[in-house]
Amino acid sequence: MKRSEEITMRYFAFLDKHIQEVLSGSVPEFMELNEIARYLAVSHTHLTDTIKKEKGQHPCYFYDEKIIHEAKMMIKDSNHSIAEIARVFTYDPSNFSKFFKKMTGTTPGAFRKKNKTI
Repeated sequence: MKRSEEITMRYFAFLDKHIQEVLSGSVPEFMELNEIARYLAVSHTHLTDTIKKEKGQHPCYFYDEKIIHEAKMMIKDSNHSIAEIARVFTYDPSNFSKFFKKMTGTTPGAFRKKNKTI
């Protein structure tokens, strides 16, 4: 396995683990990309360049996509208010709604109405 593939694989594995730790409350907030790079023992620039080369997008794109995926699941599958879900994701409700709309094109409330499973 090439070093770039190893870094990419470790980055995605770390994201999955880290996001679950934040959602479970065992970690208080999402790490910044430079903190993740440090954890993976590479520079911020090297991590960014490697992920872009291997996957075609900036690492933050994938970080945000994974967060949104988890948020969508929680919005669809729980009865928690959007404000409660925002707090689980360490956002204040207003910023969570802005982030969600920027990433999905719809508000969390509209997404819930369209996709509710419970």
